[in-house]
Amino acid sequence: MSMQKPKGTQDIMPGSVEKWQALESKARDLCSRFRYREIRTPIFEHTELFSRGVGETTDIVEKEMYTFQDKGNRSISLRPEGTAGVVRAYVENKLYGEPDISKLFYIGPMFRYEQPQAGRYRQFHQFGIEAFGSEDPSLDAEVIAFGYTFYRELGMTGVSVEINSVGTPEIRGNYKERLKAFLEPFKDKLCKDCQSRFDRNPMRILDCKVDQKYFDGAPELLDDLDEACRTHFEAVKRHLTAMEIPFTINPRLVRGLDYYTHTAFEYKAAGIGSIDTIGGGGRYNGLVSEVGGQDQPGVGFGLGLERILLVLESQGVQLPQPPGLDVYLIGLGQAAEDEIVKRLYELRTHGILAEKDYQGRKMKTQMKSADRSAARFVAILGDDELERGEITVKTMATGEQETIKLEDFAETILKRTRSGNENGGVQSL
Repeated sequence: MSMQKPKGTQDIMPGSVEKWQALESKARDLCSRFRYREIRTPIFEHTELFSRGVGETTDIVEKEMYTFQDKGNRSISLRPEGTAGVVRAYVENKLYGEPDISKLFYIGPMFRYEQPQAGRYRQFHQFGIEAFGSEDPSLDAEVIAFGYTFYRELGMTGVSVEINSVGTPEIRGNYKERLKAFLEPFKDKLCKDCQSRFDRNPMRILDCKVDQKYFDGAPELLDDLDEACRTHFEAVKRHLTAMEIPFTINPRLVRGLDYYTHTAFEYKAAGIGSIDTIGGGGRYNGLVSEVGGQDQPGVGFGLGLERILLVLESQGVQLPQPPGLDVYLIGLGQAAEDEIVKRLYELRTHGILAEKDYQGRKMKTQMKSADRSAARFVAILGDDELERGEITVKTMATGEQETIKLEDFAETILKRTRSGNENGGVQSL
């Protein structure tokens, strides 16, 4: 029986992985500019971290986590999202003791057992940022603006930002009772998921795609906000307006995780069927204490990389591709081939993108390989040229050939490629 990848996963192959690298490169570039530092947390954590942090009544914890008992009879779960693990690391490593706020980012795989569809996998990838140590609403606005800027600089168009305030746990408690009273007459008509959420997590009912027809006139959480929450939300809106980040207020936006307080937001874009949410986040002022740390406010987002790629593809956006080869080396004869191996290594150690044939193919076939690799130059060395201390260099764009001294070869290629080499890896010989 042939082996196949598990359902809901994908092999990211050469030719596609370069697009992922472009996303990650842009993410790291923005994190450098916005002063977020990378953190790498385990792919699996103790299950309790997610049940306490994400929320026991969320769909993630109830239905979607990959949970198992390890050999020590401990309950372990593959991470379904990034924030809880980052918060745990923040607490465990006492980053709250730093004099400045902690601004962190992560890129990596997450895991949820759900029905695969366009833009939704059982192993998927997220880029996220988290900022701890400040309740300043300008930090909420910075996080929202960061995500919007990420999409914009990738070349994505039609991105919209929706924001809401979900208040505090106390405010949500009062709101839930008002919402349940409104929904009570329709309870038996709601879908099975909404009926099960009615008592445990009624705010999640508003996210339902099936029952929206029953929600006209539903109470809005914004009406329950106290003065402090209103002031915070107004400041977030004011800062976003000042930064010219377009947004709309969605009073039904509650997000699917229990830890949010105050600001909640989502990024929307068409291009992946019925799914239009490509990322989101919010403030979570009680999460640090929930996982056992000294209470510290936090705010962040998580963006789905698969969904970003699908939207970019639907919009015809071409991500930057890696550069072609600087030079392709061809050896004709055993002595020449041995010399080529030496020269190839020499070029690579000085930042030159170089390659050779490893299959013993004829020169014509090697030239085709050089062309497929978008090589700027092809260097051809035969045994006779080796005895004379010479090598032939062909410029692929023009077809021009010249013979140069073998002792000058590396320096010549170095000079000719330096202007086109922007990675800073070229050094003088």
